[in-house]
Amino acid sequence: MKRFAAFALALVSACTQVPEGPPPTLLEFPAMRSFATATPTPPQRPNSEIAQDFLDLAFRMESGQPLPALTRFEEPITVRTVGQFPTQMSRDLDLLLARLRLEARIDIRRTDDPNASIVIETVSQRQMQRAAPNAACFVVPRVQSWSELQRSGRNGALNWGTLTKREHAAIFIPTGIPPQEARDCLHEELAQGLGPLNDLYRLPDSVYNDDNIHAVLTGFDMLILRVFYDRELRSGMSRSAVAARVPGILARLNPRGQRGGGEIAKLTPRSWINAMETALSGQGTEAYRRAAAARAIDIGNQIGWRGPREGFAYYAYGRLQIGNDASQALNSFNTANRAYTQSRTTEIHAAHVAVQMAAFTLISGDAETTIRITDQAIPVARRHENPALMALLMMFKAEALDMQGNTDAGMALRLDSLAWGRYGFGSRDEVIDRLNEIASLRPQEPPS
Repeated sequence: MKRFAAFALALVSACTQVPEGPPPTLLEFPAMRSFATATPTPPQRPNSEIAQDFLDLAFRMESGQPLPALTRFEEPITVRTVGQFPTQMSRDLDLLLARLRLEARIDIRRTDDPNASIVIETVSQRQMQRAAPNAACFVVPRVQSWSELQRSGRNGALNWGTLTKREHAAIFIPTGIPPQEARDCLHEELAQGLGPLNDLYRLPDSVYNDDNIHAVLTGFDMLILRVFYDRELRSGMSRSAVAARVPGILARLNPRGQRGGGEIAKLTPRSWINAMETALSGQGTEAYRRAAAARAIDIGNQIGWRGPREGFAYYAYGRLQIGNDASQALNSFNTANRAYTQSRTTEIHAAHVAVQMAAFTLISGDAETTIRITDQAIPVARRHENPALMALLMMFKAEALDMQGNTDAGMALRLDSLAWGRYGFGSRDEVIDRLNEIASLRPQEPPS
């Protein structure tokens, strides 16, 4: 799975001149905060849609390569960790495994057995860059260690399409990354190692989507995994055989989804995927990447898309316009926001856009609108367990409160943002950098 830093703040140098001021205020950092319990939203869409999603997720790779058969692990499934595993990362893994047992009904547990079903190994960022320069973390079949991965080379053993069932897999995560990024890697890669190998840009409610908007496994994702390991399915079944059984399985597991009103979403053309991958790649000039995002918008408009794919193309285009044309960026964010606010399933997407919108309103000195935007988005970020996004939104609101003269409330919120920011961004320096970036967006007061 590819990762796009959707919450990265890129407005500072592009939209306003950062004033030279006094050194940053010395703040006493509170203890790092993270989520102890999950609050996933149950699947909102009809089972007729989810059935098609399941088939498209389970029988195709991200590359577009079709998969001839369903493959999964035989339970019980064991997970072993190797390398530098910080306490918080180990805790997050335990919470994830508990969710998989409770929500997906998968028999999965940690072990010290060297022959574990799934090995999660941490490696240096340099090693990760050499092996997969465009991936923050990844999962591969058949191997149980980094050294075994290196020996496998290009002999075909790492091709998921050659499996008839899953026996071993390894997940590799770089060391030294923020706790939230490590947690998100655990969720994404373990979900892929256990279940679907595809990502679908059309999904508004899933980590199985290359937009990387969702940070942790959703209620939809847990249902997909529960279907994957249902007693009526088994490794080796063809798409047609699975298609015949999935509607009945969903009716049994998700009775609230047995309703009409759904529609089968159109497949995403490879031309749109290629354009978005170019736009998000970080490679090539900004103008080249802007042109790619504009192509994606044109393709979507020709198809008549509304919703998550439309919103994401405009969101990416807006981010790429920040350093080039601020008015174009704002127009694109407004369009993305309209696309995302059409449905509750894309509320977290709108919360990501809110960061950019809050930057524009803060720059213009509109404290009231900044507070309104962040007040709407902060609870959404909290429900979706995204501390980095929460921290940024809190920092914007704190600045707006200061502008209104409510400095005590602003400082209290700022301190709370530091606690979440430690988890979301890692080091204190990283958190302070973001705090100072946002503070620099406030209009300078005229000299007295």
